[in-house]
Amino acid sequence: MWLQAAVLQASEGVTFIGPDTHAIQAMGDKIESKLLAKNAKVNTIPGFDGVVKDADEAVRIAREIGYPVMIKASAGGGGKGMRIAWDDEETREGFRFSSQEAASSFGDDRLLIEKFIDNPRHIEIQILADKHGNALWLNERECSIQRRNQKVVEEAPSTFLDPETRRAMGEQAVALAKAVKYSSAGTVEFLVDSSKNFYFLEMNTRLQVEHPVTECITGLDLVQEMIRVAKGYPLRHKQADIPINGWAVECRVYAEDPYKSFGLPSIGKLSQYQEPLHVPSVRVDSGIQQGSDISIYYDPMISKLITYGSNRAEALKRMEEALDNYVIRGVAHNISLLREVIIHPRFVQGDISTKFLPEVYPDGFKGHKLTDLERRELLATAASLYVAEQLRSQRFLGTLRIPIAKSKRRSWELSVRLGDGIYPVAVSKDGSSFSVEVDGMKLNVTSEWNLASPLLSVTIDGTQRTIQRISRNASGETSIQFLGTVYKLQILTKVAAELSKYMPEKAEEDTSSILRSPMPGTVVAVSVKPGDTVSEGQEICVIEAMKMQNSMIAAKTGKVKAVHCKAGDTVGEGDLLVELE
Repeated sequence: MWLQAAVLQASEGVTFIGPDTHAIQAMGDKIESKLLAKNAKVNTIPGFDGVVKDADEAVRIAREIGYPVMIKASAGGGGKGMRIAWDDEETREGFRFSSQEAASSFGDDRLLIEKFIDNPRHIEIQILADKHGNALWLNERECSIQRRNQKVVEEAPSTFLDPETRRAMGEQAVALAKAVKYSSAGTVEFLVDSSKNFYFLEMNTRLQVEHPVTECITGLDLVQEMIRVAKGYPLRHKQADIPINGWAVECRVYAEDPYKSFGLPSIGKLSQYQEPLHVPSVRVDSGIQQGSDISIYYDPMISKLITYGSNRAEALKRMEEALDNYVIRGVAHNISLLREVIIHPRFVQGDISTKFLPEVYPDGFKGHKLTDLERRELLATAASLYVAEQLRSQRFLGTLRIPIAKSKRRSWELSVRLGDGIYPVAVSKDGSSFSVEVDGMKLNVTSEWNLASPLLSVTIDGTQRTIQRISRNASGETSIQFLGTVYKLQILTKVAAELSKYMPEKAEEDTSSILRSPMPGTVVAVSVKPGDTVSEGQEICVIEAMKMQNSMIAAKTGKVKAVHCKAGDTVGEGDLLVELE
């Protein structure tokens, strides 16, 4: 698509703001780009440089290279059409899925196979070149925090590179750009191992999603530079002019449920949307607004959230504040995951790799794990919010609804359910503050209690927290976003809590005998029919969402009772796909 646009514009005499068609074609094909990189003396990953014809050849090549291997689309990018294989079976499966994703995403199902570099960092070099033979490298971006080979958090510079490695990577990136007579902004991506050996991965012949972090630390406007280059002007800067000033971090905010495989797509209408632009040194690049629809047909990215600081700690602290102040309602989003990543000790120390997420969360992402102090803060805040709302409901236009009824109530005994625990909480009012007793400890909770605002600034014993109340109902159930994660609570008076014990509970659904779609998408293939016997872990169907294919498997061994979908069907999250007896 990128190449076709450039060719069409050139044929119409329109100047394309980007590289010429030769560079796009050469670098857009991973097989050709790898050969060009070798000729330009750029470090490359060992592998097979031709096109893999079929699954049998894929297995033969993988054995020759030695497992593990990476199977990826020749025309690919953005993590699509990529699979890691550790044995022959995974190679066959990876070939099937990668070729289907490649055809769906790029209209080109050609694949290549390389040696998989285990536990690497993903570090890329931003380059800028003109039409007069000049080229610069604009330092690096650390892009190792990924899920499904797609970047989630990026920063510049990297905590890992020393000046010598940075220069060597930059010089090789420029050498490759000059080898294809590249002009405009571009990115050369590398995998870097623990010994700082680096290997060419691919070149992106466009402006990357994460380019703002480079703009922050260099002071260059890359879009402006691209326009100048397209106009024919030479570069205004020399390599010695390119600085590293401060630190910048970018979080990709997605309409995804991070509790499902670190992020399965979510669709819907943005019923409420408010960017945290009031936080200092924050930039938000987005193309949506309140009321926008998030559909299954496009990438689920909502925005790019960028923060800048004089050092890394400052940039990360601002990012934490920005995430707390970001209001997104109507779709699931990954803010809880982003916030947990940037405060995790390993990330703060710079101890990261492309396997960060599965290593830190081997059982999947579960949200923020509250400390005892944080749990008490949440309980005290929720109880105070409940009482503040009760007091407000007694008033109308600033006066009591029933003027003759005098209410001097100053204390409340509540029961708060959080997770599997039920906690007695005592609240007493003291002016605009509340004194709350939890676990035998007293906390002072202060706020303006503007219940109409989506954001609520609360001070708990001198510690400021920004919370969001997501929902509430008449049964006392409420959802509060606290430290990035949404917690479900139920707040009842002491009397109501005693009576609730007599309420019947709804039986939970037996999910082992049914398969529901974990995301909205399109059914690509159904592998079973009624009467078939399936084994635990066997593929039942394939769902495609946002051009990514996901294999749905059986949770247990059994016989297929009913199939409720067929290839080509559009399904929603939670739709019933297959039943087992």
